[in-house]
Amino acid sequence: MTKRERVIAALSHKETDIIPYQVDFTQQQRQKMVEYLNDSEFENKIGNHIEGVYYDGWPKEEVPGYYVDDFGVRWNRTGVDKDIGVVDRYILSQPSLKEYKFPEPDEKALREQFEAMLNRDNQKFKVGNLGFSMFERAWTLRGMENLLADMVLEPVFVEELLDAICEFNLKIIDIGLSYDIDAFQFGDDWGQQRGLIMGPKFWRKFIKPRMARMYERVKSKGKFVIQHSCGDIHEIFPDLIDIGLDVYQTFQPEIYHIDFIKKEYGKHLSFWGGISTQRLLPFGTIDEVKEKTAEIMRIMGKGGGYIAAPTHAVPGDVPPENVMAMLAVMMNQERYL
Repeated sequence: MTKRERVIAALSHKETDIIPYQVDFTQQQRQKMVEYLNDSEFENKIGNHIEGVYYDGWPKEEVPGYYVDDFGVRWNRTGVDKDIGVVDRYILSQPSLKEYKFPEPDEKALREQFEAMLNRDNQKFKVGNLGFSMFERAWTLRGMENLLADMVLEPVFVEELLDAICEFNLKIIDIGLSYDIDAFQFGDDWGQQRGLIMGPKFWRKFIKPRMARMYERVKSKGKFVIQHSCGDIHEIFPDLIDIGLDVYQTFQPEIYHIDFIKKEYGKHLSFWGGISTQRLLPFGTIDEVKEKTAEIMRIMGKGGGYIAAPTHAVPGDVPPENVMAMLAVMMNQERYL
C-alpha cells in the first residue's frame, strides 16, 4: 500500500495497515531539528504521507522582516512568528471596495508548483492548499474588529467583500483541479478556544455560502475537501458535513472530547491532528508524549477516518526530544499501538 493509497483508504473510513501521519514544522522548529539531528534532510526520512502546493497570498519581502502579499497587505515577521507574522498595514480603511482592485492569481507560478509536486515520484497524497481562504482573507484586508463590526453594521459590504474573495479563490481552485491531485484544503481560522469568533449566526450568514461554493467546485471533480480551522467550531460540524466536508483539521484535544467527537461525527468526518502543540508536545515528558500519542492514535484511528498529526505545524517551543518521541510512535506503530 502506497502512502497515497493509505490516506485515501483512511479518508474512506477504512482501517489501514498503519495509520497515515503527517508532521509539519515551523521555520524555527525545523532549524532546531536540523541542528539536533545534524541532518538538513531529516524531513524526507520521517515517513510523511502528504504534500501540497500552498497559496496564502505569497508574501514577498519588501524590507528586512516585512513582507507584502499579493493583496497589498504588509506582514511584520520580525517577532517570534517567522512563518506568518502579524498584519502591519490593512488595506480597506473604510467598508467599501470602490478604491480597491483584487489581484489576479499568478497562474504561471501556480502551475509550476503543481507540476513540480506531481513530478516528484514519492507516491504521497497530493493536496492543493488555499490559506486565508475566506474570513481570514477578509480581516487581513479590513482588520478583525472592523470586519466583525461590519457584519452587524455593513452587511452589504461584507457580502460584496466575501464574494470577491470567493471569486478569486475559485480561480486558484480551478488551476489546482486541472491537475491530478487528491484533495483541496482550505485554511480559515474560525474558532477561539471556546466557540466561534463571529458566532454561528454570522458564520452561517456570511461564511457558509461561500465555503459551500468552493467545496462544491472541489467535489465536482471527485476530490476530498479538507478544512483547517483552529479553535472550537463544534457548533458548525453539521453545517460542514452538509456542504460536503470530508476532513477536519486541526483537532485540538484541549477543546474537543476526542471519544465523543469520534463517536458523534466519525462516520461523516475524518480528522487530522489530535496531538497537542499547546500542552503535550511543549510541556510533556518523553514518556508522556509517547503514551498520549499512542492513546490518541488508537482512539481516533479505529475504523479509519484519521490522519495522525500535531495540532499545528510544530512550533519552536517544543523540545526536539519530544518531537522524536512522537515520531517514534508514528514510525513504529506495530510496537506502540
